[in-house]
Amino acid sequence: MPNALARETSPYLLQHKDNPVDWLPWGPEALSRSREQDKPMLVSIGYSACHWCHVMERESFEDPETARLMNNLFVCVKVDREERPDIDGIYMEAIQAMTGQGGWPLNIFLTPEQVPFFGGTYFPPEPRSGMPSFRQVLAAVAEAWEERGDEIREASGVMVERLNAGARLSPSKQPIQAAILDQAVGALLRSYDQRHGGFGGAPKFPPSGTLEFLLQRAAGHPAVSGPEAQMAVSTLGHMARGGIYDQVGGGFARYAVDASWTVPHFEKMLYDNALLARAYLHAWQLDGAERLLGVCRETLDWVLREMRSAEGGFFSALDADSDGEEGKFYVWTVGELEAALGSDADAAISYFGATEEGNFEGRNVLQAHGPEPEALDRIRSRLLQVRSERQRPGLDDKQLTSWNALMISALADAGSVLRQAEDAALRADGERYLAAAGDGAEFVLSHLRGPDGRLLRTYRNGEARLNGYLEDHGFLIEALLTLYEATFQERWFAEARALADVTIERFSDPERGGFYSTASDHESLIARRKDLEDTPLPSGASATAFGLLRLAALTGEHEYERQAVGVLRLLHEVAAQHPTAFGHLLAAIDFHTSAVHEVALVGADVGSLERVVRERWRPHLVLAAAPEGTSDAVVPLLRDRPAVDGRSAAYVCQRFTCQRPVTEPEELAALLQAS
Repeated sequence: MPNALARETSPYLLQHKDNPVDWLPWGPEALSRSREQDKPMLVSIGYSACHWCHVMERESFEDPETARLMNNLFVCVKVDREERPDIDGIYMEAIQAMTGQGGWPLNIFLTPEQVPFFGGTYFPPEPRSGMPSFRQVLAAVAEAWEERGDEIREASGVMVERLNAGARLSPSKQPIQAAILDQAVGALLRSYDQRHGGFGGAPKFPPSGTLEFLLQRAAGHPAVSGPEAQMAVSTLGHMARGGIYDQVGGGFARYAVDASWTVPHFEKMLYDNALLARAYLHAWQLDGAERLLGVCRETLDWVLREMRSAEGGFFSALDADSDGEEGKFYVWTVGELEAALGSDADAAISYFGATEEGNFEGRNVLQAHGPEPEALDRIRSRLLQVRSERQRPGLDDKQLTSWNALMISALADAGSVLRQAEDAALRADGERYLAAAGDGAEFVLSHLRGPDGRLLRTYRNGEARLNGYLEDHGFLIEALLTLYEATFQERWFAEARALADVTIERFSDPERGGFYSTASDHESLIARRKDLEDTPLPSGASATAFGLLRLAALTGEHEYERQAVGVLRLLHEVAAQHPTAFGHLLAAIDFHTSAVHEVALVGADVGSLERVVRERWRPHLVLAAAPEGTSDAVVPLLRDRPAVDGRSAAYVCQRFTCQRPVTEPEELAALLQAS
């Protein structure tokens, strides 16, 4: 008989509904049962694409004897970390404090007051490599609670204090200066892998936020040949040639297990691909290498082909496993390549670096290191067709507001650039991406709001649930502003501004500055945290800060800037010292300390002026356009900006102080270049 998880919508929780464990979702029933029975809670946190989560389920949670122990000794709670980043954030921080490391599955034991007192990640079914078995852990924790429960409770205050410490950071009194960005670049140079790109050693995660910061810095220089561009473009090149990139179908795996980007952990996450598509787009705009644009387009096309819902939203992830094996869907033997490709096989085997021995359990993760064959498009198409006949990895088809927002931003950004291209195929892609971005925004705004208009977190099978977190609000503010600047449709700007006002009202910390990760009326947990680091995706705080800075530039409203600077003051010193953990925040600081152009285009046909603005990547610029710059324009930057003698005009401003309007593209180009 299914357990209580059968009533949930999360694919991860539903994977566990037939376990013999009496799982409960996190909520009032689990919390009250723990209090009433004075039993510790065993909280097991994971996500649907997690390989070791599946392993532990097969080994322990499906085992009747292990389940009997769990049910007798604990109140057992399953959490999808992607639906509940608040719960995951608290207890991941706790386990890192206890053990010095973290990961998923996360299995942690709590007092009935929700305070953690023991935990770990994966536990094997039998003692192995110095690790106790999961049953041994269960018995030992239960015995400790039985014999020393009062002592454990008495010591819990220290842990609660520690978990709340991050939210009590005080703002720095040091000024926020561009010099700290040079310090950050210097620190990145010291940790940069000159051979393979990226930072540090194995395992290697795509450093999306760090790469965007470096590209943004490079774009602000007169030349783009400095260390910022070199580190970013080289890293992107290594990743695109490696096995972390799907050489057949496009898109990136979550990370590589080695330093050379060769063998991935095969799960594919929506957020990685949204962030990386944008990084490749910006690198192409700076560097001009066509392969960079190719990876951007292939990644976005993979998302639109395999990760898009009928309603216009985007699914969360593809599993690492298929047919019970990690990576089986993606890897090839030489014999399989020969059977699939016929006369093209030799060229493909050379290009992909395939060998009889393979590089992953006797098979080959395909790379792109040999001479590129003339028939590469045909080879990829054929392999994609053959691969489609294999058993596919599991799909996590829940749709998260924050991750959808990241993809909306990527599609809108790419669409706004490519629709200006001379090449007809690129223009068509640009229009297609813009349409998908608009559909995605429509989906979020119509399907992920409650009856009171409140932003919600997750949607699946017609049901939206859970109040949105800071990251949902911050990512969506950025996405809607990007979509506005791509399309000039005022609706997107109005939605972004309204959402920003709600975010300030519900999430801001008026005492210390910055933003909490949960709203002021969120359920009571043992800590109200502030997410600080930008890994593996931007924190809600840095995204909100960056969005508010852009909104301030479009509106002239100082309060938006003041709220954003509150985030920067908390973290700018530590960000300079640990830049790989604060990429998006550093990009926000770069925007804040730069001379930002506010460009208003007014007139019936602003196409030629718009092309000047978009001919290169200009990250230190905000853009608005309308047929008329009336006194009541929705976007304040456009107010009282008339056309000039019936001709479309461009106003280039800084802090709402504008130079004389220009009507010729050459004049606009000169203004942007000079200032």
